[in-house]
Amino acid sequence: MEKIKVSAVRYINSYPFMIGLRDGEVAKMIDLEVCHPSECADRLIAGRSDLGLIPVAMIAGMKEYHLVGDYCLSTNGEVRTVLLVSNTPFEEISTIYLDYRSRSSVTLCRILAALAWKKEYAWHPAPEEFEITAMKHGEAAVMIGDRCFEYARHFRYRLDLGLEWKKFTGLPFVFACWVSTRKLPEHFTALFNKALGEGLARRNESVGLLAEGSSATPEEVIFYLNHNMDYRLDHLKRKALEKFIGYIKELDITP
Repeated sequence: MEKIKVSAVRYINSYPFMIGLRDGEVAKMIDLEVCHPSECADRLIAGRSDLGLIPVAMIAGMKEYHLVGDYCLSTNGEVRTVLLVSNTPFEEISTIYLDYRSRSSVTLCRILAALAWKKEYAWHPAPEEFEITAMKHGEAAVMIGDRCFEYARHFRYRLDLGLEWKKFTGLPFVFACWVSTRKLPEHFTALFNKALGEGLARRNESVGLLAEGSSATPEEVIFYLNHNMDYRLDHLKRKALEKFIGYIKELDITP
């Protein structure tokens, strides 16, 4: 069998998956690469990977997709690593910069602005060299991923977008799912799903994958993976996913 090309996310919240895919029986069946969430989606849609952990906002525009396995990246409230940050009180914000690394998070912010906060902003994509700590009065930015552990403390005002969604809908929020654009062999998907579960059972070992000089402490990571993150793609998460995609279409947002 030709190896399945798998794209995974390079952030701490995906480390448990990486452990399972590295050590599980499925390891010999895959070519695994890690990249930013938006890159995972681009690779899958372009056919350069067979299976990817992609931002769920991208599903809204896909003609065919298959959710693979019983796991995802989600939260049931405060997620900690998807934030709207500013040194300006939020009622005075007029401009929001959008992180290019994840389309689900920036789409979530736009949905919350329109439907929950009922405010209009000037939206600007943040370039790769964007200096988030140099924002001016009236400016805010969506910040995602591991950099939240390092930079969040630099801002006087922080909104956790997972918590804002929970307040608005009463539902958890799904940031990313394992998605393929074609039906994969059942034998493979069963072993893949098993590996994900095995990795999650060992999630505390993720501290061993932290890069030298990481701003996240082992204690922070263990709490984050066990309390902020929620990995089971259950009925309630699927309902939340449908609602999110419905809002994307209702507001005609292009992720």
